[in-house]
Amino acid sequence: MILGLIQTSPAFGDKLANRKQIEGLLANHYADLWVIPELALTGYEFRDRTEVAELAEEIPRGESVHWLGELCRERRCHALMGLAERDGCALYNSAVLAGPKGFIGKYRKIHLFDREVERFDPGDLPLQVFDLGMARVGVMICFDWRFPEAARTLTLMGAQIIAHPANLVMSYAQAAMVTRALENRVFIVTANRIGTEDRAGQPVSFTGGSLIVAPSGETLVRAPDADIAALTVTVDPKQADDKRVTRHNDLLADRRPEFYLSEIPPMVG
Repeated sequence: MILGLIQTSPAFGDKLANRKQIEGLLANHYADLWVIPELALTGYEFRDRTEVAELAEEIPRGESVHWLGELCRERRCHALMGLAERDGCALYNSAVLAGPKGFIGKYRKIHLFDREVERFDPGDLPLQVFDLGMARVGVMICFDWRFPEAARTLTLMGAQIIAHPANLVMSYAQAAMVTRALENRVFIVTANRIGTEDRAGQPVSFTGGSLIVAPSGETLVRAPDADIAALTVTVDPKQADDKRVTRHNDLLADRRPEFYLSEIPPMVG
């Protein structure tokens, strides 16, 4: 299959312009699965929850989900995109998955970063793996990467590919995705953005460098640090089913969960 990523530079609050930018980036490329950044249509640096509520949409009834479904139908592809979600009074930093037949599913970010805790509610849905037929795709959003349990859980659930919409600001995050791919032997597609937003009292700059990493840890494609981009690569998802490190070692079969902590124990002494 062909994996693709989009690296964007969204204009805050201008959904129409941001959709057109994505459409333009896709125009001369094809992928079976596209990964598009976190909060791709709104921008990231909301001033407060009120502003999130004004720009957020219901999933799947919102216009942006309809637009994404139409895009997938026209291009006969699947796409995962970050989206601000409104559900009653709750506000989530979400990702929506669509295909040629429209909406497939969603995920709500469970690990909120920095001032996101003031703007969004923590995700209340479990981590999910979607079977697209051609591949099993797990989803995490941006700061979820910092918690190894997220990628490992998706791996244990059978993910061959982890789709990772992001708005990364830490310079080392891209390198860490190599580790996440290696420790789980999965493909990882991190779709980041570029640019700077200065709307809530301090500038926030995004690091670009979107990348696709193989189960071997090899970086298959990487976008520039400061330019928009659309990149694709052909992969065999079945490579992620082989968890062998040596002929004697298997990443999943060799696990010893009886020795792993599920919670922090009390201090002794």
